[in-house]
Amino acid sequence: MSDEYIVDVKDLTKSFNGKLAVNHVSLNVRRGEIFGFLGPNGSGKTTTIRMLCGLMIPDSGTGQCFGYDILNDARKIKRLVGYVPQTFSLYKDLTVTENLEFIARVYEEQDYITRARDLMAELGLDQYRNVLAGRLSGGWKQRLSLAAALIHDPKLLLLDEPTAGVDPKARRDFWNYISQLTAKGITSLVSTHYMDEAERCNRLAYIVYGSLMAEGSIKDIIKHVGLITWSASGKNLTTLADTMREQKGVEQVIAWGNELRICGTDAGLMQQAVDSQPGFTWQHVGTSLEEVFIHLVNERAAQKENV
Repeated sequence: MSDEYIVDVKDLTKSFNGKLAVNHVSLNVRRGEIFGFLGPNGSGKTTTIRMLCGLMIPDSGTGQCFGYDILNDARKIKRLVGYVPQTFSLYKDLTVTENLEFIARVYEEQDYITRARDLMAELGLDQYRNVLAGRLSGGWKQRLSLAAALIHDPKLLLLDEPTAGVDPKARRDFWNYISQLTAKGITSLVSTHYMDEAERCNRLAYIVYGSLMAEGSIKDIIKHVGLITWSASGKNLTTLADTMREQKGVEQVIAWGNELRICGTDAGLMQQAVDSQPGFTWQHVGTSLEEVFIHLVNERAAQKENV
């Protein structure tokens, strides 16, 4: 494995009760980057992340994490990984301090009291040190989960939809802290449904119904998918939307504030659709990650129907 990559896997496959959850996924993660996983619910994001880092054994496939084999060295890998699950999983009837000190002792931190205190200070949890974890708001529970994941000084963070149900300010504060950790050399794997969060990642992987549909930087993925996007402004956009949905080559029709956006991959057919409605002001615009996401979900759904 190249020193540039801390995760390098090929053809990972996983099934549960005969149902294929991950289908021959191959990818790599660079040291010190934020790598994002996008995909609909049940698409295999969490399963893939866990297999990448030895937290779950694949049915088939090969790979390494930190130079350790994901099939045979899972225990060594786990010591280097911090995991923040989607749902709060710490002890609700223990205080913030008690939770962190307990986790530190599990990881055999010699000065567990100091380690817990330092992390509380770093993440602003001091004011809640004696509060029961179950009484914290969603944003502070998230911070406590992150502190617990960092207690043993991991080199890789797994963040499974960490800001679901959290207010915008808490989300921003969380991501600012993740960026600080990245600057220190910690790598993060993040699954998310928020497009603005995806834009904070260095690279992304779109996983749809178990299959890797695209992988790379935002610019590379948008270019690879090849969607052409037009926006229309004017009156009667609702009527225009109904008309555009019937036009050949138009894959998506989206209300976008005071505009209407249409997307498709055939430039010629898109141009014909635009030319057929001269009563509106049309403008060629950049394609968003959300539009790419919808395109890939629809593409994979069509593939499954044709199997």
